[in-house]
Amino acid sequence: MHVNINRKAPTGILGFPVAPLNNQGKLDEKALETNIQFLLDEGLEAIFIACGSGEFQSLNTKEYTAMLEVAISVVNGKVPVYTGVGGNLSTALEWARISEEKQADGYLILPPYLIEGEQEGLYNYLKAIIEHTHLNAIVYQRDNAILQLPTLEKLTELNQLVGLKDGYGNMELNIELTQSLGKRLSWLNGMPMAEVTMPAYAPIGFDSYSSAISNYIPHISRMFYNALLSHDQELLSELYQNIILPINDIRKQKKGYAVSLIKAGMEIIGLPVTDTVRPPIVSVDKEHYAQLERILTRAFDQYPKSSKQVLS
Repeated sequence: MHVNINRKAPTGILGFPVAPLNNQGKLDEKALETNIQFLLDEGLEAIFIACGSGEFQSLNTKEYTAMLEVAISVVNGKVPVYTGVGGNLSTALEWARISEEKQADGYLILPPYLIEGEQEGLYNYLKAIIEHTHLNAIVYQRDNAILQLPTLEKLTELNQLVGLKDGYGNMELNIELTQSLGKRLSWLNGMPMAEVTMPAYAPIGFDSYSSAISNYIPHISRMFYNALLSHDQELLSELYQNIILPINDIRKQKKGYAVSLIKAGMEIIGLPVTDTVRPPIVSVDKEHYAQLERILTRAFDQYPKSSKQVLS
C-alpha cells in the first residue's frame, strides 16, 4: 500500500511510450527501456505505460506486467508512472492490482469493452476500478465512456480520482465540467495529436496533454508548449504550418495511425523501434512514411535541438 499518496495528477507534457515489437511480434523490452529513457532525458513530466499508444488492447497480462516493470525500473522515481487499465472489468481490476503491487503512482482508466452503458453503468464501472486500489485514478473521456457532469461529480467523492483526460473533444461539455468542478480534478488533453487542440483547451483549465510526437520530436512539443504558455503566436503558427498540421494530416489518412505513425517516427530518427504493430492496427504505408521522413528532416533543419541530436 502506498503511504501519503500525492492526490494530484501530473501536469505538463506527458509521455506515452509505445509497445516496441520485434519482427516476430514479441515485446522488445530493451527497445522499451530506450523509449522510456529517451522521454525522461527530454524532460517529459510523467510516463504513462501500456496505454493507447502502448497498444493496450493487444497486450496479455504477462506483457503488461513486463512493460510496467520496465517502466518502474527505468524511471526509478524520477517522475510519476501511470498505467492503462480498462476494457473487460475483471481484467481491469486485475491490472489495477498489478499496478499497485508494482508500485505505480496511478492509472488511466480506458473505456469498457464494446458496450455503451448508461451513466449509472459507467459510474459503477469506474467506481469499481477506482476503489479497487489506493492508487490515483484518471478517467478517460472518449468513445463509449462519456461522462456527464452529475456522474463525474459523484465520482469526485472518491479520493483516488485525481483527473479527467479528454479524448472526445466536446468543448461545451468540457467547459461545463471544468468550470463546475474546477481544481478538484486535474484536466488532461488526450485528443489525437493533442498539440492541434491545446490552444483551445488551455484557457479552460487543461494544464497537461499527452504528446504522441514527443516519442520522436520532443523538442518540437516542448517548443510548442512554451510558445503556447508565453503567447508567442508567431512561433505557434510556424510550428503548426511546418510540422504539426502536416503530421496530423498524415495521421488522419488511416485508422490506427495514431499508434503506428509514432513508431514510424521513432524508427526514422534512429530509435530501436520498428513500425511493427498488432492487428487491427496497420503499419504506415510507404508513401506516408516518406512524407513523415521529409517533415522530420525539415523539423530538425529548421528547429534544431539545442543539446541533443538525432540518434544514429
